[in-house]
Amino acid sequence: MNVKDFDYELPEELIAQDPLEDRSGSRLMLLDRQTGAVCHKIFRELPEFLCAGDCLVLNNTKVIPARLFGIREDTGAKIELLLLRRHSDDIWETLVKPGRKCRKGVKILFGDGLLTGEILDIVDEGNRMIRFSYEGIFEQILDQLGQMPLPPYIKHTLKDQNRYQTVYARHDGSAAAPTAGLHFTPELLHKLREKGVEIAEITLHVGLGTFRPVMAHTVEEHHMHSEFYQILQADADKINHAKSSGHRVIAVGTTSARTLEAASDSNGEMTEKSGWTNIFIYPGYQFKVIDGLITNFHLPQSTLVMLVSALAGREHVLAAYEQGIKERYRFFSFGDAMFITDTKNLL
Repeated sequence: MNVKDFDYELPEELIAQDPLEDRSGSRLMLLDRQTGAVCHKIFRELPEFLCAGDCLVLNNTKVIPARLFGIREDTGAKIELLLLRRHSDDIWETLVKPGRKCRKGVKILFGDGLLTGEILDIVDEGNRMIRFSYEGIFEQILDQLGQMPLPPYIKHTLKDQNRYQTVYARHDGSAAAPTAGLHFTPELLHKLREKGVEIAEITLHVGLGTFRPVMAHTVEEHHMHSEFYQILQADADKINHAKSSGHRVIAVGTTSARTLEAASDSNGEMTEKSGWTNIFIYPGYQFKVIDGLITNFHLPQSTLVMLVSALAGREHVLAAYEQGIKERYRFFSFGDAMFITDTKNLL
């Protein structure tokens, strides 16, 4: 399968640069996964398209202010660092720029020395293992010095850092937001619960591997990076009950979808579990757990477009994206949303 089969042309002005003032005011495209039919709604209308007994699965990870700016202790050269994965209390795998100035043994100062990082090793893809030294609590220092790691296609400065967090974010650890969840408000979640929709939570700490460009020529050659996930038994029970009683399991975001599919057994049964997953879902994959997906509009030739194509079919997805462009939908992280499901009896 050729990676270019998942390409499409997007006018640059449709890349959303800022979040809407009202999270739930985003547009919502309904895509029937069986027929490819679409219709256009507003996200706050979502409860109309879910039924009592359906289970909505949220990723409650929290983005950390993972982007740091510092200088080399010896030369004063400017260094940009992105925290990718914590390996122990004070040792992190990081992405640094410019890499040529960050060899083993180099020390980097952040915040006039409030935080110091020493490069211990160079690992896969040129990432650096760094040991941090500081006085106090690392998370508090990070809140003081770090910035939200917005995707490179967002050129505007984010005025409110909380707008790159979901309203239900609880567990620190992500280098990027599970952006499908940005459309939810406490009021909307309350309406869903009032209707009888079950809300289950999982945790998957989003790494940059999910969003890195696919460099391989064929889909099958690409390898995903591993990300940590956790599912508690109470949430597994909600998911299992929905499936066994004939209701839908709807993943909010590709991160939730990947977690559910990776953590379930061959029958789609869930139990309490934690671990690392590098599951790569693309057309031909047979879903075991999810019946629908709420997601944003994704980058051309990305693993995320491949995942939604596995659920709804490549032709249906690309045709829906074409309609989204025609209707001037907002794309990517701060953009509008799509609900992929079987819309029979819903419209």
